[in-house]
Amino acid sequence: MTERERRAFLTAEWRYLVMLNYDVDPAILHALVPRHTVLDLWNGRAIASVVGFRFLRTRLLGAPIPFHRSFEEVNLRFYVRHTTSEGEVRRGVVFVRELVPRAAIALVARLAYNEPYLSLPMRSTVPRTPVENPARVSYEWRTGSRWQKVAATSSGAPSLPEVGSEQAFVTEHFWGYTRQRDGATVEYEVKHPRWRVWSATEPSLDADVPRLYGSSFARALAPAPVSTFIAEGSEVTVYRPRRIGAPAASSAT
Repeated sequence: MTERERRAFLTAEWRYLVMLNYDVDPAILHALVPRHTVLDLWNGRAIASVVGFRFLRTRLLGAPIPFHRSFEEVNLRFYVRHTTSEGEVRRGVVFVRELVPRAAIALVARLAYNEPYLSLPMRSTVPRTPVENPARVSYEWRTGSRWQKVAATSSGAPSLPEVGSEQAFVTEHFWGYTRQRDGATVEYEVKHPRWRVWSATEPSLDADVPRLYGSSFARALAPAPVSTFIAEGSEVTVYRPRRIGAPAASSAT
């Protein structure tokens, strides 16, 4: 990777990540897997996560953007692996949809990464300063006149996930992969330390799933999540994207 590709594209803090995790039929996800990656399973299960969190102190290419430093994000993501030509296995995420309240943030992400961002009015109930028990944390967005949300309530004290646990699997994928319009795949690194995690109760997902994520996810996200937790978060660095595959060959006519 060149020094230019290694340069940080975005720095910020991600805080109080509510994570609702669902078992999903792998057949639903296969059509969304970017080229040169494969589904990353945990104990044979394909997992998709609805995640809400706060961006704080956001900088783009090292510069703060007025009125765009602190905001909410809610996304639906699943997990993949990519093996480099040197044999390194990189574990990453693929986003189905990402919601933010700032149109400029959504535009930059679509232009730079082709990420599926959508700008909507958003609000949250989340601690504004570090706490040892955040209690009820919720992230909400509005479509039309209806507010929708993802929420959970922390339980007990936070701790680092055990190696090999589901909590570690969900929180410790450090790459992003995005299919491009020409069929190639973009890869980017997301650097952060391991996060402490709270167990969580009372998970809630009130969302128009078919409209946001497509009808194929309606059944998968209808039951209660198979696990719920809240991650403390940290400072993060998102590096510049790089293409890892040639465009898909066009079919002959």
